[in-house]
Amino acid sequence: MSGLFITLEGGEGAGKSTQIRRLAARLEALGQTVVLTREPGGSPYAERVREAILAGQGKPYGPFAEALMFSAARLDHLKQTIRPALARGEIVLCDRFADSTRAYQGALGALNQDELLALERVVVGETRPDLTLILDLPAETGLARADARRGGGELKADRFESENLNFHKRLRKAFQSIAQAEPERCCIIDADRDAEEVEFAIWECIKQKFAQDLNIAPEPVD
Repeated sequence: MSGLFITLEGGEGAGKSTQIRRLAARLEALGQTVVLTREPGGSPYAERVREAILAGQGKPYGPFAEALMFSAARLDHLKQTIRPALARGEIVLCDRFADSTRAYQGALGALNQDELLALERVVVGETRPDLTLILDLPAETGLARADARRGGGELKADRFESENLNFHKRLRKAFQSIAQAEPERCCIIDADRDAEEVEFAIWECIKQKFAQDLNIAPEPVD
């Protein structure tokens, strides 16, 4: 089997970090080699860019500058991590990818989709996800989860967590629009449920898409 590229997307507090680990464990139980990675980040240079972005260093220069920072990190991430793993026939699970740039910088309001897609074509090229799982939940719920994760305010909100509720509502709609525009690639997962239920829904989507590729046995019939 050639490599598979699967991305997880969604707003703040959607549970991507939890679900990507659970999905990795299921795939490894099938004997697959899995590479877990994230954006921004995933390579030494990209991780340094991540620190700058989440600290808000690009915010004063506007959404286009932030999109360029994400893109610079993505170029290195693709070169150093994603493409080599896919060439080895491994499964790459990535916590965020180019859809987040479309959604976040688009939701900030200063960039249209044509500009973002043009930038994406240059940076990503042919290395596009085979499947994108979009974890969807109300913005209010996601922000409450993110706040709880930070200890109820003990830790400072990052660059995007600190945006207002209206931004996060626009962000949710942006991810939903991506899924509606590319239904063959995207699978919307209701993330406003217990982690076990979300995990099950994700696995059902994986089975529908890759059962033959991954040699997933059919469920026994009672």
